[in-house]
Amino acid sequence: MDGDGLRTTFAWEDARSAELHPLDGERINIFHEAVGHHVEEGRGQDLAIRWLGRDGSTRDLTFADLDDLAGRFAGVLRDLGVGRGDRVFTLLGRVPDLYVAALGALRNGSVFCPLFSAFGPEPVRSRVGPGKGRVLVTTAQLYERKVAPVRAELPDLEHVLLVGEGTAEGCIPLAPLMETATPAPTVPMDPEEMALLHFTSGTTGRPKGAVHVHAAVLAHRMTGRWVLDLHAGDVFWCTADPGWVTGTSYGIVAPLALGATLVVDEADFDGPRWLRILEEQRVAVWYTAPTAIRMLMKLTPDQLGEHDLSSVRHACSVGEPLAPDGVAFGETLLGTPFHDTWWQSETGAIMIANLPGAPVRPGSMGRPVPGVVAAVVERTEGGVRPIDTPDVEGELALRAGWPSMFRMYLDNPERYGKSFADGWYLSGDLARRDADGFFWFVGRADDVFKSAGHLIGPFEVESALVEHPDVAEAAVIGKPDPIAGSIVKAFLVLRPGVEGDAGVERSIRAHARKRLGPAVAPREITFVDHLPHTRSGKVMRRLLKARELGLPEGDTSTLENP
Repeated sequence: MDGDGLRTTFAWEDARSAELHPLDGERINIFHEAVGHHVEEGRGQDLAIRWLGRDGSTRDLTFADLDDLAGRFAGVLRDLGVGRGDRVFTLLGRVPDLYVAALGALRNGSVFCPLFSAFGPEPVRSRVGPGKGRVLVTTAQLYERKVAPVRAELPDLEHVLLVGEGTAEGCIPLAPLMETATPAPTVPMDPEEMALLHFTSGTTGRPKGAVHVHAAVLAHRMTGRWVLDLHAGDVFWCTADPGWVTGTSYGIVAPLALGATLVVDEADFDGPRWLRILEEQRVAVWYTAPTAIRMLMKLTPDQLGEHDLSSVRHACSVGEPLAPDGVAFGETLLGTPFHDTWWQSETGAIMIANLPGAPVRPGSMGRPVPGVVAAVVERTEGGVRPIDTPDVEGELALRAGWPSMFRMYLDNPERYGKSFADGWYLSGDLARRDADGFFWFVGRADDVFKSAGHLIGPFEVESALVEHPDVAEAAVIGKPDPIAGSIVKAFLVLRPGVEGDAGVERSIRAHARKRLGPAVAPREITFVDHLPHTRSGKVMRRLLKARELGLPEGDTSTLENP
């Protein structure tokens, strides 16, 4: 594919009629785009998912299998009185039931809302509660540890469906319901009806629910083809967990819509295992995170071993900026460079990328995909002003109107309105554009940071920390780390009379891991006598970060997440 050849005027409306498969007039459904139309067109026996269990077991699901199972899950929802617009949350690892629940919820006209299985009770509560979740699909073990402690604070949660072994009070085993359910038909949806709800962290306030509609599938499909170079029959591996937006948009929807086969690995990162999967499954296209790439780069020659990875024709990265040495490592490992991509929960799909067939500019995010207009802008008194001069830093903005653009922050119209100005979506990321139109990431405009590809809002972590009886005040930053990109570091002011000894630190760490989960809990804790504040009372996290990194306290240019 010639990446530069795609840089022509592109009309989303023209693509809609050519690419999508309406159910009833103009009405569509993401499930039908991902699964149903393949079955209708005689490709039901094509392999849709190859699941690899952590114990070495495998399970294959064809498009016809997914059609039947998702239909049964939709039937279960229908029998429970759960219907159009109702929110169905999942709290699961990468198991087949998660994919069935996602597709079945969409088929039913319900809204799919994924949660990361490493979340603790507080992140679960702060998402399922505001999201008005009626249904949660999880396991007995995850329920007891992460949901039961906050269930009383979730008044809208009527049904908890358990997969796998085990039972829990107030929950319903899903397997017997699936066995007896009659597959429900796919519900035709208005393209602007809600389909997906992804929560994203912020520096202040609770996580924000970014709402995406069924029309988003057009952007998933087109960027899957343009950026990931996916075609029917390709074996595709997206290593992102479906608890995050990447694992939904490109770990479920886009590849299935294009007829590719998903490789799904239940296990966590294991370098030698990953290399075996690439070789044994003959993966053609690989989408992974810079954190994983850096971890692979640290493997010894013995750990890397000898593998035939010639099947991999295209590899991409997502989640945080990919350094030039990571791009080059792709050439060494795979014979093809890693192509970096940029997008957000709010954009719903890839917006800027190093396209296949075009030269990769190492360290760059790439250039906008067709149909996307991007600019570096400066905020003004009444709006924004695009910066036309190359290599000048500003805020990365996108011209509003692409299909997967989020339609609202759930129940927060004021915050949504502040995300736009003069017809531009303001990403909150700082960037520069060079003379050739390539964009380069500089940092975050606020204090949100990424750790191992997970977007973390300081406020959520700080709120959990101050619940500990010994903690009077907390401030959280992202501390640069060569593997994870950033780690969560907390600065804590203890209550009068409490000594910051090892026992207190262990107690606080245990509390944080229980409330937040290991992915969000602080990796480092420092006790301080006081925190720096602005005159309005806000904690000066950038000042803390400057002191932590030994930078001049007035210099903020290098304080962002690298």
